[in-house]
Amino acid sequence: MPTTARTVLFHEIGGPEVLKIEDVPVPEPGPRQVALRIEALGLNRAEALFRAGTYYYQPALPASRLGYEASGVVEAVGEGVTELAVGDPVMTGPGIEMSAQGVYAERVVLPETAVVRRPASVDGVTGAAAWLTYTTAYGALLETAGLKPGDHVLITGASSGVGTAAIQVARRIGAIPLATTRSEEKRRQLLELGAAEVIVSGEPDGGSEAVAKEVRRLTGGHGAQVIFDAIGGPAFRPLADALAEGGSVLVYGWLDRRPAEIPWNWPFTIHTYANMTLTATPGGRRRSTAFLNAGLADGGFRPVVAEVFDGLDRVQDAHRLMESNRHTGKIVVRV
Repeated sequence: MPTTARTVLFHEIGGPEVLKIEDVPVPEPGPRQVALRIEALGLNRAEALFRAGTYYYQPALPASRLGYEASGVVEAVGEGVTELAVGDPVMTGPGIEMSAQGVYAERVVLPETAVVRRPASVDGVTGAAAWLTYTTAYGALLETAGLKPGDHVLITGASSGVGTAAIQVARRIGAIPLATTRSEEKRRQLLELGAAEVIVSGEPDGGSEAVAKEVRRLTGGHGAQVIFDAIGGPAFRPLADALAEGGSVLVYGWLDRRPAEIPWNWPFTIHTYANMTLTATPGGRRRSTAFLNAGLADGGFRPVVAEVFDGLDRVQDAHRLMESNRHTGKIVVRV
């Protein structure tokens, strides 16, 4: 196994231009660790926030690493590793601390708890686009909100990686996904993906009252049993008028960082969701990975890949595309 690997580091917070590629030592895996050769990286909004210093925890500078999600192949295993073997195709994600363990690299060494199996039929690009989005949708919608067959779920910002996964997760269990997006072009893409209806909402800080009214119309006046929201901010309160009595609002992101008011149309439940809470536990990791891999293996889950960039040298370009918000689905860098 090579002793160094080209790795993306940053020494100061800032825009995509702070991302540098340097040779970094790669140690032999220690007890309960695995060494991976990375095939592809799946980009997430969290990484842009982390790089810019606006994530919920701060990077350790200088020489912070970056990245949660990758696909690869096991190259070596440390003492005590029993669930993985050399040559296994895998995905990363659970429990990674990005400063020290970020996966933007040619090779990485991670705790075995941060690595899960990937079906042999799933290629590297697909694997890199799958783990975080589908396990977030699974944990939020099924385990937390209790979405059931026949329920309507309103998915805001549905052209994101998690949003596109949530449409497919809802469809897989027989729920009815209603999606919002900001453009007519993305509306067509989301309908093709399986959304029952797509509401073009305009700018993220406007249109919530119109969205709620349209959801009421589409559900015969009853409202959606679940709202899956990534935006928050002032639009949060009027959006909740789309909720059925006794339903659940599930917040998994705050793209609009301005204060949000608690809605007044009680009774309902507000949940906040952080995926690491589920996947940090052995049981949660087992259930979410089993659900994901079943959908990948039978073709029911089709990760939406907006664009593939070839080589770590394109990582700045990939981050620029992510910040432009022009894409639908995941951005992948093939290593």
